[in-house]
Amino acid sequence: MGHQMAYQSLTRTFQRLHHFAHLGAIASWDQAAMMPAKGNEARAAAQAELQVLMHQLITAPELAQQLRSAEQENLDEAQRASLREMCREWRQANLLPSELVEAKTLAASRCEHAWRSQRKNNDWQGFLPNFREVLRLAREEAALLAEANGVSRYDALLDKYEPGMRSAEIARIFDDVKSWLPGLIERARAKQAGETVIRPQGPFPVERQRELGLEAMKLLGFDFDGGRLDVSTHPFCGGVPEDVRITTRYRDDDFAQSLMGIVHETGHARYEQGLPRDLLSLPVGRARSMGIHESQSLSFEMQLGCSRGFLQLLAPMLRRHFGDQPAFDADNLAKLFTRVEPGYIRVDADELCYPAHVILRFEIERALIDGEIEAEDVPALWDEKMMAYLGVDTRGNYRDGCLQDIHWTDTFGYFPSYTLGAMYAAQYFATMRRAEPGLDDKIGRGELEPVFGWLRENIWSQGSRWSTDELVRRATGEALTPAHYRAHLEARYLG
Repeated sequence: MGHQMAYQSLTRTFQRLHHFAHLGAIASWDQAAMMPAKGNEARAAAQAELQVLMHQLITAPELAQQLRSAEQENLDEAQRASLREMCREWRQANLLPSELVEAKTLAASRCEHAWRSQRKNNDWQGFLPNFREVLRLAREEAALLAEANGVSRYDALLDKYEPGMRSAEIARIFDDVKSWLPGLIERARAKQAGETVIRPQGPFPVERQRELGLEAMKLLGFDFDGGRLDVSTHPFCGGVPEDVRITTRYRDDDFAQSLMGIVHETGHARYEQGLPRDLLSLPVGRARSMGIHESQSLSFEMQLGCSRGFLQLLAPMLRRHFGDQPAFDADNLAKLFTRVEPGYIRVDADELCYPAHVILRFEIERALIDGEIEAEDVPALWDEKMMAYLGVDTRGNYRDGCLQDIHWTDTFGYFPSYTLGAMYAAQYFATMRRAEPGLDDKIGRGELEPVFGWLRENIWSQGSRWSTDELVRRATGEALTPAHYRAHLEARYLG
């Protein structure tokens, strides 16, 4: 292996980084799901220290020479892809001083921890000081990355989650969606106005909801020897591929929220559990982008979970856990899980209204990072866009308005990934159905392996070997296009 000395040395460094990231991920999960409130300051300090340690490791002077040397070594195609991803991580890290990394980690932890009670208390003014500091540091990071990469400040942050994607392209795609989405929402609501829908009668005990969720996870192929289900304020999928932690939240008057949250997070989890095991410690073995990650959760929740075939599987499960009632008829469930009703909350939004929530956030956060607006301007802009896009009045309701998401306590550039993911998922399933015209009948019979097998072969096992565009072209035969997304929504809500 003498001819690959630099590459092998880099591999050992990135394996160390992977092990540190493992510990950080589990500590973050614990902070959100299990940690008592008084542990936050100490946990924030420990996490910040760990981030600084990892930053020092990836910015060590010798890495620059090793990366240059590895470029000259005799590497195969897979190793070249691996080296490309190492270089990408190294470039990103070396543009940020360790003091900024530490300050960002501490500010984010404080902001997120305070947000939990501030959101509950509708306290925008209380949230603002922490938010201003998070925004200030995000802009500082964006400016450093933008100058080095020759892109806008927002594009510099977007690139962390969607490598190679630019906000101009997202704006073009989202403008296309905005041109037909309001009319589609209106037509779907008019069609549904004449339908009779039976609402499930609760209460739905939390323990039975948990059992139902675990049964759904089993049906969806979750590996319980490599992960677990817990509760948190904001549902998420965390941990590491070898130990995937997903969370949900329960309401005893509504089983659907927790159930579909679990189905969604199980999609994320299956992607993590399906990544190439021999490459997990290297950047090339990780998920390609957050849009691709969201495409997995939305393949599970929207394409599969809300399909008529899957709801036929769900109907007897609901009767077993909650007793027999007319609402659990498969045809009624199909109506129930596709109701279109504009509302306040993004995570509770129906499939048709959801992209409006994302577009609103994308437009606000891009303006924030690019300095067109300040933190104080967010509520008024939020109110204006919610009324324009969904006809919903959020004035004075910060809890269900601009305080509802955890993301802006530490992250900018992530929101577009949700709707990009929905578009990728629609494109995947259009491809699957072309290859296997009887796919929906198989789903209704509980034969889900054709879906999982396609995702495993085309997405999960590929890790970050290809650019996002190349991954999608190889999987579906074409670049991302919103046409499949529109066709899917029109078929489901107007067909």
